[in-house]
Amino acid sequence: MTRIAIFGGTGYAGSHLASEATGRGIDVISFSRTAPEDASRVAGVEYRTGSVDDPAARAAAIADAEVVVVTIPPAAGLGAGYRDVALALANEAAESGVRVGFVGGAGSSFVREGGPRLVDTPDFHPDWKPEALVLADTLDALRATPDEVDWFVVSPAALFGSYGPQEVRGTYRTGGEVLVTDAEGDSAISGADYARAFIDEIEMPAHRRQRFTVGW
Repeated sequence: MTRIAIFGGTGYAGSHLASEATGRGIDVISFSRTAPEDASRVAGVEYRTGSVDDPAARAAAIADAEVVVVTIPPAAGLGAGYRDVALALANEAAESGVRVGFVGGAGSSFVREGGPRLVDTPDFHPDWKPEALVLADTLDALRATPDEVDWFVVSPAALFGSYGPQEVRGTYRTGGEVLVTDAEGDSAISGADYARAFIDEIEMPAHRRQRFTVGW
């Protein structure tokens, strides 16, 4: 039985991860800055208030879980400080033998083998660029951590989020550093199918100290 703690467990990605995990019989603790309304709670999840930039909240998550997950984006109050918070969590978790997973962004994924990164292409929306660069910098920093730091990052398809596709196909495809696209060149994934891939990685680790990409 795995027990996971999710920072940002009431957000788009976090709530999908919580739902997928509890559906598999995994115990879930959700940390968020404020308690969710009853209507938005996922049955079986233990809800706590706390932020990933709070050392006490990080310590509680590490103490009570085998895997700690960060789903919140840098734009959710952390900004450029996201990188330092992510590294602090990863190093603290390593001291207790706890694995750490991060919901990454699509911007750091390569559009094809050898690049460029999606964030470096001309059509990448300028409003999204600061966050994409913070996530890319965080990924590079995680790669530079000692071998005992057990982390993974799951970068979604380009179209992912509450504004994206909401259908549930029950399938997904994974890639390494390259953005996953379909036969028409479209890159998309629903929250539920992204969560399926993420929880599969928790239950059957295949990407230790790696980033991988997910899409249909």
